Amino acid sequence: MQIDVFNGDADGICALLQLRLANPVKSQLVSGVKRDIKLLDEVKVQQGDQVTVLDISFEKNRSSVERLLEEGASVFYVDHHRSGDIPTHKKLQTLINTDANTCTSLLVNDYLEGKYREWAVTAAFGDNLFNSATQAAFPLSLSENQLEQLKLLGICINYNSYGSSIADLHFAPDLLYHELQPYASPFDFMADSVDVYEKLLAGYADDMASAEHINPEYQTKNVAVYLFPDEIWARRVNGVFGNKLANNHPDRAHAVVSVNSKKGYQISVRAPLNNKSGADELCSLFPTGGGRKAAAGINHLAIAELAEFISAFEKKYNTDH
Repeated sequence: MQIDVFNGDADGICALLQLRLANPVKSQLVSGVKRDIKLLDEVKVQQGDQVTVLDISFEKNRSSVERLLEEGASVFYVDHHRSGDIPTHKKLQTLINTDANTCTSLLVNDYLEGKYREWAVTAAFGDNLFNSATQAAFPLSLSENQLEQLKLLGICINYNSYGSSIADLHFAPDLLYHELQPYASPFDFMADSVDVYEKLLAGYADDMASAEHINPEYQTKNVAVYLFPDEIWARRVNGVFGNKLANNHPDRAHAVVSVNSKKGYQISVRAPLNNKSGADELCSLFPTGGGRKAAAGINHLAIAELAEFISAFEKKYNTDH
């Protein structure tokens, strides 16, 4: 059996799209909301199964990978988050690069020698890697309008992945993948699946409009912290709003704080675009934190610990000393 495990954001979905367009096989899909990163915990395998894992931290899933290998499965692992030590095993193939300017879909694009490059570009835009996306798109000779279309699609697919549970999302990630899967080109998807795409566009526009009314809870020259209300729109938009803040203020680090299902805080952190580093290190100081150098997060922070986080956040990005 083929089992495909993927992050529910644009990068995870588009990475899988490329692989399955290149190698169409029936598979069991395992995914979740953006922050559901320990997806391998729920994967059950038998001897000879093949497991593909896309866009979730090897470091957070190492014990599960070792379990799958011990149970006789082969694992193909592609990612760009913190990896920790990677074991050597004859049934483990890894393609991991933690460079701040790449993403899982761009790694898959290289692996497939650019066969479905438009989807990789879409994912890179969704991961807020605008320069990397534009560079990857160069061989396609796209117009500025076409690039903007891929950018907006990537942002919308990424936006759909944020929430405390699947119920917060407009589309469950596996369902959205199935909507996209028939299309070798994202342009064909946008032309044919108008209802699906328009729902994503409308949701994104409405939620971002709500976010624009929120002022920073705490702000200095180097950092800004936004505290969102306990609303569904706030849980859906915190990541893409953080990306927008990063783009608008490239020398400043940002944290968007929203209320999670445990009535604690979920935090999305964006390092300054002009210094894509440290977000993973900062968030890893907290038990449920992790991510990558440019963008990371904390799944659960007790209400009383927010001041501690802000202090660590400011210390991390205080460039005055």
